[in-house]
Amino acid sequence: MNRLRAAWPSFPELFVGAPLWGVLMLISAISGLYLRNRLETSHVLDLAILYFGGGLLSWPFNLLVGRYLALGHRVEARFAAFFLALTAGTVLMTAFLFAMDYRIFYSRWHAPFGSFIWMLQFIFTSVSAVYQFLVIGLGLFLPIGLVCLLATSLALAKRMR
Repeated sequence: MNRLRAAWPSFPELFVGAPLWGVLMLISAISGLYLRNRLETSHVLDLAILYFGGGLLSWPFNLLVGRYLALGHRVEARFAAFFLALTAGTVLMTAFLFAMDYRIFYSRWHAPFGSFIWMLQFIFTSVSAVYQFLVIGLGLFLPIGLVCLLATSLALAKRMR
C-alpha cells in the first residue's frame, strides 16, 4: 500500500498531463493521416476525437502504472517503465474506444440486451474491432507518436526520483 501511495501522481500531473497527452496523440493521428492520404477521408473529425480521447483517458492509468513500476529504479529502468505503460495504456484505451464505437454501430442488428446471443455478439464484435484497430489504426501513432512517446518517457523518468 505504501508503494502505491508513493506512486500516486499529483493532481497537476494528472490534469495537465492528460489533455497534453491527448493533444499529442491527436497530432500523431492527424499527421499520420496526412502522410497516408493528405487527410482525404470523411472521418478526420471522428479519428481526431478517437485518438485525443484515447490519450486523454489513458493518461491517469499510464502515469500511475509507470510510476509504480519505476519506483526505486535507476533512470534507465524508469524510462522503460514509462515507455511500456504509455505504449500499452494508450493503445489499449484507444482500441477500447474504437471497439465501443464499433459496437454502437452494429448494436442495431444484435439480439436483445442481456441475452446469451447478445453477449456472444458483444464479445465477437469487440474482439474484431480491436483486431481491426491494431491492423489499421496502430499506424496512425507513427511517426510522431513514437517521438512523443520517447520524449515523454524520458521526461517522466528524469523527473521522478
